Amino acid sequence: MEVKPWVFKGSHFTVLPNAEEYYAFVYEIRNVETGKKYIGKKLLWFKSKKKVLLKNGKKKAKKILVESDWRDYFGSSQEFLKEVESTGKDKYVREILHLCKTKAEASYLEAHEQFKHNVLLDDNFANGWIMVRVRKEHLKKVRENILASVLST
Repeated sequence: MEVKPWVFKGSHFTVLPNAEEYYAFVYEIRNVETGKKYIGKKLLWFKSKKKVLLKNGKKKAKKILVESDWRDYFGSSQEFLKEVESTGKDKYVREILHLCKTKAEASYLEAHEQFKHNVLLDDNFANGWIMVRVRKEHLKKVRENILASVLST
């Protein structure tokens, strides 16, 4: 069972962007047979720690970025994941709605898309809840990106 690549603006999205360019994305996954959908966000990168040996022989934890499992990702909803497994991953289209520079931008745009599509009121969506915690100060650097994304949809 082959997993179809993510699609962004009509093209396959297979190359991992640089972490300084994009850190996360907001997506919609849709079953092509039933129309059932799920909207969420996914980090492209995870912050991790790696032990490095210093010249003086001591070990120090160094912060590094590690690629996430975004290529094979199908959401965090256990109910939706069970449906994906039972029907087959090849029955789903995974579309990136927004590429995001920060985690805060992704959180904001995920909530925006979920409310815009009434995911909690529409039975065609598998979303069971909307959770968002975003601070205004974290959005200052990406405010213009968010406004452009929100106004273009």
